[in-house]
Amino acid sequence: MNKYAESVRNFIYEWSLNILILLFGTTTLVQAFIVPTPSMDSTVMVGDHLLVDKLSYAPAGSISRFFLPYTDPKRGDIIVFRYPMDIRQNYVKRVIGIPGDHIHLVNKVVYRNGKPLKEPYTQHIFPDIEAYRDNFPAEPNGYVMDRALKMLDEHKVNGEIVVPPDSYFAMGDNRDNSLDSRYWGFVPRENIIGKPLLIFWSYNAETNDLVDYTANHFIDLAQHFFTKTRWDRTLKLVRGYSVD
Repeated sequence: MNKYAESVRNFIYEWSLNILILLFGTTTLVQAFIVPTPSMDSTVMVGDHLLVDKLSYAPAGSISRFFLPYTDPKRGDIIVFRYPMDIRQNYVKRVIGIPGDHIHLVNKVVYRNGKPLKEPYTQHIFPDIEAYRDNFPAEPNGYVMDRALKMLDEHKVNGEIVVPPDSYFAMGDNRDNSLDSRYWGFVPRENIIGKPLLIFWSYNAETNDLVDYTANHFIDLAQHFFTKTRWDRTLKLVRGYSVD
């Protein structure tokens, strides 16, 4: 099969899957999620409204495992998860390290198991080098949460963080402006809700309005729905990127 035919087949498969989920999905299958912060810019942006597939990472049952595509999160997957510091909040990040991986950064470059990663999806908005953020795991020079300090104490080996079982090291694509595993530790496997499938609507609004659905947000919608909707992002598929 040539690359064009394979590309067409994959496109039809992905859209067929998303249409089926849209038609028949329930809260058991999918969950709507609004991106409230810029930590994943520009892969997903503030105001992107996502449909999250809750089946892919769900625990496999004794029967369902034979016909449903359950998987563990893979390196490069974009995941939605309950924030370990406050499980009432949902976060979206990218999986950088899976159990057993050795992770460290040198001048903003991520090294996994001794090899630098090629990450075309990232952006760096600050040109300066910050010791802890960009040469992780260095000695913290600012506020780092207790869970991260525990990670540094218990899982730092020869200048690298070793990801323990049932845990994941996650980072934002907006690498210089992301509150991620560097600052609050690993993502527990049980906290992972699913992976984004589709941006069903994208609206350019303030973070606070999106989180709290303030009166300002509804007034803004009434006045600027057509001009502030990002039509080029609406119905855009969200894909992970293999960094193996």
